[in-house]
Amino acid sequence: MIEILSPAEVDRARRTGALVGTVLQTLRDRTTVGTNLLEIDRWARTMIEDAGAVSCYVDYAPSFGRGPFGHHVCTAVNDAVLHGLPHDRAIADGDLLTLDLAVTLDGIAADAAISFVVGDADPADTALIDATERALAAGIAAAGPGVRTGDVSHAIGAVLTAAGYPVNTEFGGHGIGSTMHQDPHVANTGWPGRGYTLRPGLLLALEPWVMADTDELITDPDGWTLRSATGARTAHTEHTVAITEDGVEVLTRPSR
Repeated sequence: MIEILSPAEVDRARRTGALVGTVLQTLRDRTTVGTNLLEIDRWARTMIEDAGAVSCYVDYAPSFGRGPFGHHVCTAVNDAVLHGLPHDRAIADGDLLTLDLAVTLDGIAADAAISFVVGDADPADTALIDATERALAAGIAAAGPGVRTGDVSHAIGAVLTAAGYPVNTEFGGHGIGSTMHQDPHVANTGWPGRGYTLRPGLLLALEPWVMADTDELITDPDGWTLRSATGARTAHTEHTVAITEDGVEVLTRPSR
C-alpha cells in the first residue's frame, strides 16, 4: 500500500516526528557507560506513554522476526545493526550503539534512527557513522515531487560506496503513514530514473545503514537482532520525511 496523506495528516505527522526525534535525542543524552539496554527501553516507554503515543514495535510481528518484538525501541550494539532486541547488557566504553524508534501519535507513525559511540570513539566507528549521516543527507536532498525512488536510492548508495562500504539491499527505506512499514521500498542503492514517482503527501522513512566490511547479515538466536556476518561494526541513520509541493521536509528532528 502507498498512502498519500492530506495536509491535515501531514501536520499530525509533524507532531509524531518531533516526538520521535526528541525521544531519541533524550535517550542519547542519558546513555552513558554502564547504562543497561533494558533501562533505555524503559526510558523510551515512559516518554512515549507520557506523550499519549504508542510504540510501533511492541506488537510488531513481521514474517522475518520471532514476534511480537515486545519492546519499545530497537537497541543494536557494535556488530548489530537492525532490530536490536533490548536485553540485559550494560554499555561499555567505546560501544557503538544504534537506537531505532517508531511511534504512532494521533493515527500517524514516524520512524528514525541514530548511531553514536558511548565514551571514547574509534575513528573507524566515527567514519562509519558519518558515512550513513552523509548518505541520508544526500537522499533527502535528492527527494522531492516528481523524483523517482531510484533517484533517492542512487544518491544514498553513491555516498556509501564512495566511502568504501558494501551495501545490503534486503532492508532499506520505506513508505510510512498510518502504519510503520508501507510501500514504496527505497533501497540504499539503485538506478536513477527508475521506481515510483514521489508525490506531495507521501511520507518516506529513509535509512542508510552499513556494515564495515560485508553486506551479509546473520540473525541472533533471539530471532530479531540482525548483525554483520563478519562481526564488523555497523551504523544506521534514519529520518522520516514528507514530500511537499516544492521539495521535502524532515519530520523527525528533535523539537528542542
